Amino acid sequence: MAELTAQDALIHLMIAAAAADGQISGIEQREFTVLLSTLPAFDGFERSRLPAIAGDCAELLDREDGIDLIIDAALAALPKALHETAYALAVEVTAADVSASEPELRLLEMLRDAFELDRLTAGAIEHSARVRYRRIDR
Repeated sequence: MAELTAQDALIHLMIAAAAADGQISGIEQREFTVLLSTLPAFDGFERSRLPAIAGDCAELLDREDGIDLIIDAALAALPKALHETAYALAVEVTAADVSASEPELRLLEMLRDAFELDRLTAGAIEHSARVRYRRIDR
């Protein structure tokens, strides 16, 4: 696998989070598009590269050690200042369809550990996403 840019690494992590439960929902796809289109971390990103990046990520996810490879590549590509951002993006994609599956929660745990996020920081990121995606009961 070629060395990733920071933007590529963030995209890989979002795709991995969306695919962790074995499928990528329409809601997760929409959230992915919104994040890619609006966040400063993706300023200057060439959207024409997205299919190739997604294809590379899919190939990795098909491997038994794919998640580990994606996380290792993200650690190599992302400056420490973007570790919280990377975790937040994975949480956003996971939270978009309101309930998180066990595989999604396990991936988030792996990311927390890999990025050495303390419980308070990770909890704040997770809580923020939960309250944003809460539905109104009618």
